[in-house]
Amino acid sequence: MGKTAAERRATRKRKQQDRDRRRPGSGPGPWTGADEQDFEYQRRQLIRAAMFADDYTVEQVVARLAVLDPGVDEDGLASSLLVGLVNGLWERGWQPADIAHVVRRSTTQRVTRLAIAAIAEGARVAGAETRAPEDWLAQLAALDALASPGPPIVTNWLRTEGLPVLDAWRDVLRLFAALTGLGELQQLTPPPSRWGTREASPRRTAAVTDARVLGRIRGLLAKAERTEFPEEADALSAKAQELMTRHAVDAAVLDAQHGISITDQVVARRVHVDNPYPEAKVQLLDAVGRVNGVRVIWIEQLGIATMVGLPADLDAVDLLFTSLLVQATRAMTDTGRAGAGSTRSPSFRRAFLTSYAFRIGERLTQAREQVTEEASRSIGTDLVPVMRARTEAVDDVFAQMFPKTRATKSRGLDARGWYAGQLAADNADLGSGRDQVSH
Repeated sequence: MGKTAAERRATRKRKQQDRDRRRPGSGPGPWTGADEQDFEYQRRQLIRAAMFADDYTVEQVVARLAVLDPGVDEDGLASSLLVGLVNGLWERGWQPADIAHVVRRSTTQRVTRLAIAAIAEGARVAGAETRAPEDWLAQLAALDALASPGPPIVTNWLRTEGLPVLDAWRDVLRLFAALTGLGELQQLTPPPSRWGTREASPRRTAAVTDARVLGRIRGLLAKAERTEFPEEADALSAKAQELMTRHAVDAAVLDAQHGISITDQVVARRVHVDNPYPEAKVQLLDAVGRVNGVRVIWIEQLGIATMVGLPADLDAVDLLFTSLLVQATRAMTDTGRAGAGSTRSPSFRRAFLTSYAFRIGERLTQAREQVTEEASRSIGTDLVPVMRARTEAVDDVFAQMFPKTRATKSRGLDARGWYAGQLAADNADLGSGRDQVSH
């Protein structure tokens, strides 16, 4: 039998009242059962909606979350989702320093601190302190992420930052957006899911970095930086470059004598290049790398470069790149301070750094060739085939890791910046300057 219009209206009213009672924030009293599930579902949907939304939609989501959850993730839902995103990235080739870099590059220091908290909590859950590879532990230590205060990370972060609820939810959503949609990176070390079966460390040979040699090199560079006399700085820097090259030559000869596989020793390491002018900075990295038998690939949208080479060569390149970037930045700043306003323009500075990289590559090549020739005469052996074998091994591994690459093209460059950069490169100390700067 059909219902009357009045009965249908009464039925609709009862259903609406039931929905109102289940809606979060609609009335006093704790939520239980279906109410809690509905509360969690709504927040999940709101967070998901904000991940790829425009600014207007994000602000609407922020306002809604502030009403739904004014305590900002007291039950740890958002924290759990963030840690889950981080863990998923690790399984797709990302490492702790990579995640911190892309977040820092696209958001704020405050959001980056939340990202590091998520990294620390993910590492704690994975048992990183006792199971992670050495590279991971070093990255976690550098981020101060070896110890996590525990869940929920958002609540702990908010307690430290002391933010209003709207600002807090806005930052949380910014981090979700920064972490969502990141693609895969090349696996350089085993992810947490494979830590249970630790891979053996590479064989320690003369080709792997000798800590004593690097210590001497750093000492020479420190003296070169402190001296006020250019001639002394040049002599100290030349000695440092000689040690670097001689160490590589000795390792090559020793490996050849013992028939040690070079290919098995080739490894990869990432370098994070920050704004501004990252494309010019990575050209400096590539110039230093090529001279020292290291190949470099650049992921422009992430600001991440990957170096492929022998461990000792990677250490030398990292040392030289950081040092020369310090010098280039100082020289560029001094030129801008002394020159006209145009010398402080982005086009001038980009050209300056690009030219600096080009000229430094030429100088380093000359220095390395001279030391190699002297070593050949001293040893009485033609080192060209030996060094070529190392280059070919690196090229083979690089091609296997990155089969589809293309050369980058430089845009049009400011002529004044180009010549100023060449002059600065001619005056640079090869390897001096140990100031720590952001790449």
